[in-house]
Amino acid sequence: MSATAVHSLWTTAATAADPIAKIDAPKIEYGQLSPVLIVMGAAIIGILVEAFVPRRSRYYAQMFVSVVALIAAFAAVVALAARGYGTTKAGITAMGAVAVDGPALFLQGTILLTSLVGLFTFAERRLDPELHGNRVDSFAAQAAAVPGSESEQKAVKAGFTTTEVFPLLLFAVVGMLVFPAANDLLTLFVALEVFSLPLYLLCALARRKRLMSQEAAVKYFLLGAFASAFTLFGIALLYGYAGSMSYGTIAQVVDGTVQNITPALADTMGNDALLLVGSALIVMGLLFKVGAVPFHMWTPDVYQGAPTPVTGFMAAATKVAAFGALLRILYVVLPGLRWDWRPVMWGVAIVTMLAGAIVAITQTDIKRLLAYSSIAHAGFILAGVIATTPEGISSVLFYLAAYSFVTIGAFAVVTLVRDAGGEATHLSKWAGLGRRSPLVAAVFAVFLLAFAGIPLTSGFSGKFAVFKAAAEGGAAPLVVIGVISSAIAAFFYIRVIVLMFFSEPRPEGPTVAVPSPLTMTAIAVGVAVTVVLGVAPQYFLDLAGQAGVFVR
Repeated sequence: MSATAVHSLWTTAATAADPIAKIDAPKIEYGQLSPVLIVMGAAIIGILVEAFVPRRSRYYAQMFVSVVALIAAFAAVVALAARGYGTTKAGITAMGAVAVDGPALFLQGTILLTSLVGLFTFAERRLDPELHGNRVDSFAAQAAAVPGSESEQKAVKAGFTTTEVFPLLLFAVVGMLVFPAANDLLTLFVALEVFSLPLYLLCALARRKRLMSQEAAVKYFLLGAFASAFTLFGIALLYGYAGSMSYGTIAQVVDGTVQNITPALADTMGNDALLLVGSALIVMGLLFKVGAVPFHMWTPDVYQGAPTPVTGFMAAATKVAAFGALLRILYVVLPGLRWDWRPVMWGVAIVTMLAGAIVAITQTDIKRLLAYSSIAHAGFILAGVIATTPEGISSVLFYLAAYSFVTIGAFAVVTLVRDAGGEATHLSKWAGLGRRSPLVAAVFAVFLLAFAGIPLTSGFSGKFAVFKAAAEGGAAPLVVIGVISSAIAAFFYIRVIVLMFFSEPRPEGPTVAVPSPLTMTAIAVGVAVTVVLGVAPQYFLDLAGQAGVFVR
């Protein structure tokens, strides 16, 4: 048969079936996706800045683009909330891929504000003394140069700076904005990769201790790759079980309320192994991002090795995004499996709270101590997740907002305490800091008291909210263990405060660098949020309560 005949047969068949008429144009609600699109556009502009703007002007151009984008995206979130998309107009957009509802908008607003504060610490250039007449930041002069090599020395001498960190931060934020709002499993996985890959890179870019920083990045990358693989395998199994990637459809299949049951679906619906193993693998991937025990092994090494501004950003924003996604999976996709996942989450929460609190006591490095502290906090937040009530959701949202600002503020303070080798993170070097620099020590003490959950700080309001929700949700024994863990954790926070204020300062001890207004702003915002959410939390608790309803 000639090629012409084959072609005419094909066109005839196509005309008969007329498949073109059946392909609907995608319907995308750009307005409702505007926060994500603004940050995405700015990240792409950031790449173009790297390509076309002269090296000496890049820092200011990147800074301007990033700050404007994050503020504009936050304004877009507020506008969507004001127009009722968090309550009455909540719905599914982008052809079922993304949910725009209360929890999504609340978490997106929190992520954008913490990212903006984190960005200020990224941009700090006054903490180290000038090198060859150039101001330096926390990041390697040239990321591609081998540590200690001649090319690195030349890059430092020439005053190079890695301004690529700004678009990398924005790309990470794009993934974090989509992650808690994802409404199908494929979108969830894409968002997970979009925010993880920039973080792997950012962890490797420390100016000082570059080998340690690169080791941290490799550990994070390898463990993160395992977690991504588990998540993807779980998605494949859940798709095999329900025949759909959509959260709503999977939930209907799990509940048995699905309408159109095909013979193929009837076969897989009866196979609970697919459902249970698939759900477990997806939740495992999310618990890795949260830093819950036993998936916490990356946390201390990465927190210690990564540049401190990156550690602060990651500790705050990643937790918010990951808990948002975990809440949506458990409350929207798997409410029908509540009796299966609750006992497992009980175990994870208990082990996480106790392990984080107990192991932190043995730490001698301030960044590792804060890493184990963040693991303990993941356990406290899981207590709210386990409540399975509307109060549980709103308490977790409030806790995440409170915790993220305290964390960024605490890591911003860590960047100020320096000796000849850069940041002085060993605890022994913090002895007597309260006498040498009372203001910095007092601010750090406020953050530590908030972590410990002392009344009149945001930490107390957050813990009270999640423990109350857990107790009302029938998890009273969990609350008792949480209170015991908090008491253990309070010991090592108070120990650091005692070390700072009641120890003799060492003559060769570190100095406190005077930061630029950028880091001062980051710390001031942290203190303000900590005090306001501690003294007058009701407005924000109500806000979290209104935002606590998932669209299904």
